[in-house]
Amino acid sequence: MHSLLKASLTLATATAAVGALAGTELVIATVNNGHMIEMQKLTPRFEKAHPDITLKWVTLEEGVLRQRVTTDIATKGGQFDVMTVGIYEVPIWSKKGWLQPIATDAAYDAADLLPAIREGLSYEGKLYASPFYGEGSMLMYRKDLADKAGFQMPDKPTWEQVREFASKVHDPKAGVYGICLRGKPGWGDNMALITTMANTFGGQWFDMQWKPQIDTPAWKKAVGFYVDLMKAYGPPGASANSFNENLALFNEGKCGAWVDASIAASFVSDPKQSKVADKVAYAAAPMASTPKGSTWLWTWNLAIPSSSKKADAAQVFVKWATSREYVQLVAQEHGWRAVPTGTRQSTYANAEFQKVAGFAAAEKRAIDSVSLTDATEPKSPYAGVQYVAIPEFQAIGIAVGQQMSAALSGKVTVEQALSTSQTLADREMRKSGYYK
Repeated sequence: MHSLLKASLTLATATAAVGALAGTELVIATVNNGHMIEMQKLTPRFEKAHPDITLKWVTLEEGVLRQRVTTDIATKGGQFDVMTVGIYEVPIWSKKGWLQPIATDAAYDAADLLPAIREGLSYEGKLYASPFYGEGSMLMYRKDLADKAGFQMPDKPTWEQVREFASKVHDPKAGVYGICLRGKPGWGDNMALITTMANTFGGQWFDMQWKPQIDTPAWKKAVGFYVDLMKAYGPPGASANSFNENLALFNEGKCGAWVDASIAASFVSDPKQSKVADKVAYAAAPMASTPKGSTWLWTWNLAIPSSSKKADAAQVFVKWATSREYVQLVAQEHGWRAVPTGTRQSTYANAEFQKVAGFAAAEKRAIDSVSLTDATEPKSPYAGVQYVAIPEFQAIGIAVGQQMSAALSGKVTVEQALSTSQTLADREMRKSGYYK
């Protein structure tokens, strides 16, 4: 009788465990970038393999996504079971206990992740988010226009050389603008680019006492160069353009050069998406007085908030979407050109990927070259290249991004934008107790 009762209890426990996942709906917040859209299209493949789990997508523009997930996780709202978050948030949120560790196993092979990215997503030796795709920044340019102009782009160009190239190929009457750069305000929009420019012109966000260093000669050189370059050779309305807008312009053949995320290379080189796919060449992100911090490092990652009550199912999905097998699935469905890159060493080692991805070597070099803790010529107290890994940076970056966009559109001068930005940053840092 005792054995029968024990067996019955064991069966009931096993049934309950299965039932815990049965009919589980995961709500996933993600960004409206190409690779994420592709992930959503593969929902039927996941649900077929995991009939006990269904996926509900909430797809948002980048800035809106950041606001929604930050509010939800800080208030323990529990709206989402899986969040798409950046490498900026992961160490901050994991330290606060807002994220659940990723339950990696031998099949997932965390050792296959690129070292710089694995390090950036870990806290106290545990992985707190899984990278869906990663990127450095680099220069993409029209090789056909360079040849026509008799211009030889170096593998490691300076910003002055990029300006010279832009001046030679700028032809608005023919619908070609010399250069396309981010202008839309946001700490992850225009400030991602502008911060790398400030870095390479010798600047930093904060000194070792956490005092803002925005209204300084290095920032004036960098922002002045950026505004002059875009006014002379950029497309109209550039202050409203971020990644997706510039990608569309480049794919239409309207940009001579574009400095942005290396992930863009997989789109601009795809003849199904780009009219200039066979005319694109790649080089390192431009530098000025120092190579430090000239190339950013970013990953979009899948993370599980501590507030989720469906953690087991969420773990299953996150590991599926960021696995080697997922990369293989995308390759089978759409070819190796379409796979998410910047995360796994095995992707770059794949001979089929190497055949079609002319940008692969440049992208991997960009990512491997980044140091999150040594990105500025003057010593800085923070980690991050195009961001500062402190909670206050979001508000500061957004406010400064608005000032930089205003300078680009001519509403204020560069000097005014930097002075106002310095005041805003100083006020936020004092309020947060970094100094009196």
